[in-house]
Amino acid sequence: MLTIDPKEIATGKLHGYLLGAIAPRPIAFASTIDSNGNPNLSPFSFFNVFGSNPPILIFSPARRVRDNTTKDTLENALETKEVVINVVNYAIVQQMSLSSTEYPKGVNEFDKAGFTMLPSDEIKPFRVAESPVQFECKVKDVIFTGDEGGAGNLIVCEVVKIHISEDVLADDGSIDQHKIDLVARAGGSYYTRARDGFFEIPKPVSTLGIGVDAIPVEIRNSLVLTGNDLGMLGNVDQLPKLETVNNFGKDHSQFIGIEITKKHTFAKEYLSKNDVESAWKVLLLK
Repeated sequence: MLTIDPKEIATGKLHGYLLGAIAPRPIAFASTIDSNGNPNLSPFSFFNVFGSNPPILIFSPARRVRDNTTKDTLENALETKEVVINVVNYAIVQQMSLSSTEYPKGVNEFDKAGFTMLPSDEIKPFRVAESPVQFECKVKDVIFTGDEGGAGNLIVCEVVKIHISEDVLADDGSIDQHKIDLVARAGGSYYTRARDGFFEIPKPVSTLGIGVDAIPVEIRNSLVLTGNDLGMLGNVDQLPKLETVNNFGKDHSQFIGIEITKKHTFAKEYLSKNDVESAWKVLLLK
């Protein structure tokens, strides 16, 4: 295993390791204006949501590694205390990438990238009309983590108005993750399209899972079942009752009395289909 002391490696190389390992990251497509009213638009992947009451978003326009300069977005946020955070979906990802070009101060990235400036309701910076969700925000605080190249500048924003395109809503009014088609940032020049990799995992907080430690040792030490498989098995709140297992065996006699490796292989097939109950029944059959 490669072991690294951050103090003993060049910042640029460390930056690459961090971004390659901590991914995918959501993208804050931040729109600001300077004190003279000049618009600025730039994407940042040091970003996430940090609360809903009040609704808080935080993103970080870090200091440039190569020359330790700060970005227009940070300077504008400090001057005006306002920002629109637009989300990025697949339909606008190429334009978003173009807007990240470091044009001279005062150049309008909306125009350069072909985006439409949409007036905000509560603040002065413009929204990106093509973005499916736009958050109008007031800057509550800026946390400076250092003064050298690569240091973060955490812009803490409170959402004061949200705009959501009806095109990305489900019938129940929630945001449909397939319709919104978000993209995220990874290491190097890589991005990921979220909906192409969706899968569901039941939240452990909804039930009290028995835990991997409650799984019989011969199953925990399986040569077939992985850690993920054991996690699924441990996320049930109770094991199938003996009567249920026996009834399953009557309909699936091929699983009775088989060698343990085969039994675990069959259980794994059920787990791959998210059928945890049937996997447990196979494992519990004698």
